[in-house]
Amino acid sequence: MIGLVLCVLAAASVYWAGRRTAGLGLVVVLVWGYFFGILRANLFNTFTYFVFDSAVLGFYLSQTGLFRGGNRTSAVRAWFWALALWPVVMVLMPFQPFLISLVGLRGAVLFLPMMLVGSRLRLSDLRLLTLGFAALNLVALAFAFAEFVLGVPRFFPNNAATYLIYQSTDVAGGFFRIPATFGNAHLYGGTMAASVPFLISGWEYATTRRSRLLMLIGVAAALLGVLFSATRSNFVICAGLIAMTVFYGKMAARRRAMVVVLILIMLAVAARNVRFQRFKSLSDTDYVQERISGSVNRGFFEILLEYPMGNGLGGGGTSIPYFLASQVRNPIGLESEYALILCEQGIIGLGLWAGFIFWFLCRFKKVFAQGPWSTGRRLIWCLSVFALGSGLLGMGLLTAVPHTAILLLGIGFVGAPMAVESADRQKVALAHATLAQRSFRPAPTF
Repeated sequence: MIGLVLCVLAAASVYWAGRRTAGLGLVVVLVWGYFFGILRANLFNTFTYFVFDSAVLGFYLSQTGLFRGGNRTSAVRAWFWALALWPVVMVLMPFQPFLISLVGLRGAVLFLPMMLVGSRLRLSDLRLLTLGFAALNLVALAFAFAEFVLGVPRFFPNNAATYLIYQSTDVAGGFFRIPATFGNAHLYGGTMAASVPFLISGWEYATTRRSRLLMLIGVAAALLGVLFSATRSNFVICAGLIAMTVFYGKMAARRRAMVVVLILIMLAVAARNVRFQRFKSLSDTDYVQERISGSVNRGFFEILLEYPMGNGLGGGGTSIPYFLASQVRNPIGLESEYALILCEQGIIGLGLWAGFIFWFLCRFKKVFAQGPWSTGRRLIWCLSVFALGSGLLGMGLLTAVPHTAILLLGIGFVGAPMAVESADRQKVALAHATLAQRSFRPAPTF
């Protein structure tokens, strides 16, 4: 019953916020996404699995004309329909039980409309979104520190929803990877990495000293979060983003120096505690080569030959809840997101995703052109390329909460030209953002 109430509350709260502004609606979606993992673990029932889904659907309903648009967003919209309609067709094919196909459809299309949302973002929305990221990163860091000191089991009971957390005890000394408020450590680290481009641009375009400080603290919280999560791929992504900021970011030398100082502080923190040094295993070239070859090659061609039209949506185990797992026909174990797409959507679905990724890579010149939020758009493009590439090595690229929603939001944002606001609207947005910044008091960090 509590889970059902949370689903209704999530949908209603996001719908209310989204009707006011898209930026405010996205912040409320993030709130539910940041706390989804710890809510699901402690209120363990069927309905809690759909709390974030309810929030996302409530947001879509609040955005009038989301599936319509002009020439500015036409390319993003065309790719959305191409990627979304084929899985709908797959539901009608009798490869898997209907309920399994519906869960697979959720994994394939639920977050895709976030690309359309991203293509419509305005400066006023981005200001609110960056404030939300900064505040939520601080809250997540507070939980991470508490779990670091008191232990993860104090916050996450051992059940089916926390299986991955209790399997992740490979940090030096046999400690857990820290999940903060998320479903597992990879979701924590991935979300922190995804927030960095938004926060760096928010810091660059902030208009007051207080907001600049808040954004900088938000970036520091994100980088510390990646260390707490002990996830190597997210460490590599963050390192690449920071390198892009220092060497290619369009910012004053003083701010560039502040980024370098921040990185030196993070490295000093990592050097003082072996629990923050799991990324050092990346220097083991034999291990890395074995991990990549196993993820990319294992079973891919076998799936292509045996299931050219796919094993049906959900046939690769796309976030199947524990109470439906036994109904999957011919379950296939996979270690690559693209092998999963091939398994569930067949060669046609994989071809559509390959075409979409090629189109997005070709946006390089337009994204790197000068314009509003140029640093942020470049960083988001790089983050998206890193994330899409990581799909070769692991699962969850299209179903991670809330990482996938943030990733597709960013892809839509840089996939379309920046929306232009009138001078009057920008003044009103600046006034609202300034008011929000004045009313916010950053929480103390450790």
